[in-house]
Amino acid sequence: MKHIRPIFLLLASLLSLAASAQWQWTDKDGRKVFSDRAPPSDIAEKNILKRPGSGGKNPASPETPSAALAPVAAASAAQNAASAPKLSGIDKELADKKKKAEEAQAAQRKTEQEKVVKAKVENCARAKQAKANFDSGVRVSRINEKGEREVFDDAARASEVKRIQAIVDSDCQ
Repeated sequence: MKHIRPIFLLLASLLSLAASAQWQWTDKDGRKVFSDRAPPSDIAEKNILKRPGSGGKNPASPETPSAALAPVAAASAAQNAASAPKLSGIDKELADKKKKAEEAQAAQRKTEQEKVVKAKVENCARAKQAKANFDSGVRVSRINEKGEREVFDDAARASEVKRIQAIVDSDCQ
């Protein structure tokens, strides 16, 4: 009678362990999760390590016979197909990012083009003013590298008028 009681307690504890259904899986962060409930539908089948009543092994593991695996695989495939997002062949987030990048590039090109146009308008105005000064016949001078004032002679005046006319022709269109 003394030996029956420890055996009975041992059997009762083993039955209680077997009765508690235990799931084990690896979550998206790589941590092992133990639960008496099935994992969420976003957990991949390969990440389920243990199922209740499977003797501690994942029925999808290669050690199980394929005949026993077929019903489980079909049920899990149906569950995964139902819970999987519908893919249209185009990643919407990627398409949105690409579209935003293209819009940003277009805006940058437009800004640069506006700067170039503005610079051309300013250059044109300055060139026209300088040409008007030279055409008026007034003596024109400039400061050289030594800081001395030089008055344009006829040859220098003609070359400067030619340079200014080229700027007017290119920027004033």
